Amino acid sequence: MDTASNLTPVLGRYFEREWSHGAGHRLYDTDGRGYLDFANGIAVTALGHTHPRVTAAIHAQVDRLIGPISAIGFTEPISRLATEISKTFPEPLDSVFFLNSGSEAIDGALKLARRVTGRPGIIAFRGGFHGRTWGATSVTSSSLNYRTGYEPLLPGVQLTTFPAAYRGFGGDEEAAVAGAMHDLRALTSSVLPATAVASILIEPVQGEGGFNPAPPEFLRQLRAFCDEHGILLIADEVQSGFGRTGRMWAFEHAGIVPDVVVIAKSIANGLPLSAIVSSRDLQERWGRGAHGSTYAGNPVACAAGLAVLETIHGEGLIANAAARGAELRAGLERIAAEDDRIGDIRGPGMMIGVEFVRDRATREADGTLPDRLSSACADAGLLVLTCGRQHEVIRWIPPLDVTSAEINEGIEIFGETLATIPHG
Repeated sequence: MDTASNLTPVLGRYFEREWSHGAGHRLYDTDGRGYLDFANGIAVTALGHTHPRVTAAIHAQVDRLIGPISAIGFTEPISRLATEISKTFPEPLDSVFFLNSGSEAIDGALKLARRVTGRPGIIAFRGGFHGRTWGATSVTSSSLNYRTGYEPLLPGVQLTTFPAAYRGFGGDEEAAVAGAMHDLRALTSSVLPATAVASILIEPVQGEGGFNPAPPEFLRQLRAFCDEHGILLIADEVQSGFGRTGRMWAFEHAGIVPDVVVIAKSIANGLPLSAIVSSRDLQERWGRGAHGSTYAGNPVACAAGLAVLETIHGEGLIANAAARGAELRAGLERIAAEDDRIGDIRGPGMMIGVEFVRDRATREADGTLPDRLSSACADAGLLVLTCGRQHEVIRWIPPLDVTSAEINEGIEIFGETLATIPHG
């Protein structure tokens, strides 16, 4: 009997393997074979599988309280996690609204922006991915398939140029900043006036769109543009947050402070949890009862979230992400020096994209090799995923507590596997 015969065929899967369990940084199939897991449920299990501190926290909380209580009061793990998360943010970001998923939190952030500003307009960036709910789909353009057949989507949304230096501006970061800011100003002077814009939503590092980091100077100019026009700047840190880029939050690399930050994925190491973080003033202006969710801030997920933060801080995992990320980049660059199918290696910390091209001179994207390579790497015992509009990028998202030995193991499998795939 096909064990998956009653599961929906709609949900996309990178692999068709049957998984049994996870332990540490390895995922095991039902035949007992272990795979070095650098996919992490798409950047979710940032501390690996069955992490002892997280698992202990979950077990302890399950014995006390499981069900949602936020509509009728408070409980310690939820309130304390809000406090501990707020400590990781600069002022004035001090209020945390827990939800269940990144998509749901994006929707909430857009609602907040519209209601607080009284403006209808929302600007997002081409190539961005923000989720699959209606509002999140409306600001997502990393894949045409995510939007096809759902129009008309949320009205008032406009997309503008993301400063992806390699793909759109010949690798010139200054040109990318200037070009993207020019297009934003053109949009707000000809299509959607800045006075009608409630929010500008950006991933400091685009995830599904190809692991494209926004240049720090662009984020600084974007912050200034929002300040000039009274626009709320929303940072989508769903994939880039929690130390992934070598800083707790990716926006910190630019030295800016967004008005709203959306977080999820790594927050509870696999349990469903997300949050909208902003100043208390913004959430008070949003208004009591203006938004809500039955399951928001589940106490078990919040207990796991506390264990995640304790581990990140207690074990120096932000510094580890920066150090191991540098080792990973160096290893990938050694492979690229021997294989001209790799056009670009980019991204901070351990959020690194390797883009494949058919020709380095023309930078024509190769949308077939990465899928074959990802599959072959899995056969060899390494799980890595693709991203980008054409699946032209292999993304590296190892767990935050990965070791040098595991990084070297992953690089070796990747390089040896790539060498087995014929050119052309």
